[in-house]
Amino acid sequence: MSTWVKEAINRINADAHRSADTHLFKLPLPSLEGVDIYLKDESTHPTGSLKHRLARSLFLYALCNGKIREDTPVIEASSGSTAVSEAYFANMIGARFIAVVPRSTAHSKIEQIRLHGGETHFVGSAPEMHGAAVELAASIDGYFMDQFTYAERATDWRGNNNIAESIFRQLEWEPHSTPKRLVMSAGTGGTSATLGRYIRYKGYDTKLTVVDPENSVFYDAYQSGDRTLTSGKSSRIEGIGRPKVEHSFLPDVIDDMIKVPDAASVATIFWLEKLIGRKAGASTGTNLWGSLQIARKMMDQGEVGSIVTLMCDSGQRYLDTYYNPDWVKEHFGDLSSYSAKLQTWG
Repeated sequence: MSTWVKEAINRINADAHRSADTHLFKLPLPSLEGVDIYLKDESTHPTGSLKHRLARSLFLYALCNGKIREDTPVIEASSGSTAVSEAYFANMIGARFIAVVPRSTAHSKIEQIRLHGGETHFVGSAPEMHGAAVELAASIDGYFMDQFTYAERATDWRGNNNIAESIFRQLEWEPHSTPKRLVMSAGTGGTSATLGRYIRYKGYDTKLTVVDPENSVFYDAYQSGDRTLTSGKSSRIEGIGRPKVEHSFLPDVIDDMIKVPDAASVATIFWLEKLIGRKAGASTGTNLWGSLQIARKMMDQGEVGSIVTLMCDSGQRYLDTYYNPDWVKEHFGDLSSYSAKLQTWG
């Protein structure tokens, strides 16, 4: 192993050692009887999203497998948040980083990629990202990080302070310390794979529900067992949902899935802001809408327990999209029916 690779690994590990864990907070919902919903706030990472964990794991995986050496350009196909986090780590170790992103990606994310020293290569839509990234990497003798393939294997799912271990540790003093459900949306599928594997590894009596937005094939593939399905469309909920079944999506570790309407996801982040005074990205809305449906079913059946889901990133990244009323009306139409349902929760 070269001196440069050793130093790169040391820098990434040192950064992780300096970082505190993210907060797990309970939603203030008195209307829930016997059911507690918790959000793990991944927006507080240095790069502002859940993808910070993934990017760290992907860089360590690539470095330890001899894929990134001194002067190796790193390329990623990403709708934004993974690219922001990977740009951060590339800058940390002195590697050139290029993100292949759809033109529709939020401008604030593009600014964040560039803030961390990254470059951008635009394509027309999400389905074009992978092919363009492969071609770009080949043309400049770079390494394609390929989060959609390597997400599930780059993270140590047995522990090592992964997100699953962190959740269960933080719940230890809570009334329902072993959650009934973990609820997670899928982008690469890497986080749901980590959660599902960890639950089984530790023998917890916890089920994993994966929520999926419109225009994504994960739900249909899970129901049918057909991994060849494609949609040909881009998800309107940034960071989650895919037009094809990615390698890192592991249906065998999932207990069930819920299809969430996109308008419901957006309505939920407005409801959440009124509840806690903070803006979250639309994928958090998908997670929370699914969690609320599970909570309602538990109450109807007289069950008690806890549900944990994730605040994937901050809504400050989406002020020009999901938090722009004109943009929302144009892309999602009337949210009032979903907003009315949410009001019943308080």
